[in-house]
Amino acid sequence: MRPWKLLGLAGLAGVAATGAVLVRNERQRRAYSADDVRARLHQRHAALAAAPGPATPAPPAQLVAGRTHRLARLLRRA
Repeated sequence: MRPWKLLGLAGLAGVAATGAVLVRNERQRRAYSADDVRARLHQRHAALAAAPGPATPAPPAQLVAGRTHRLARLLRRA
């Protein structure tokens, strides 16, 4: 077979495998009832509320990329 055919078949197999994984995850997600989802959200919230957070926010000098960079620029202006 030609290399392009093999590459095309490999790409097709990758797309099919990705679709199968997404469908499986969607089925698992939809298997929860509304009460199950609510209970899991409450558990996650309680766990996050009990976990200690950072004592102080990072100084603007440490914020250098992405959204945090924009935040650092805003903090420097103030």
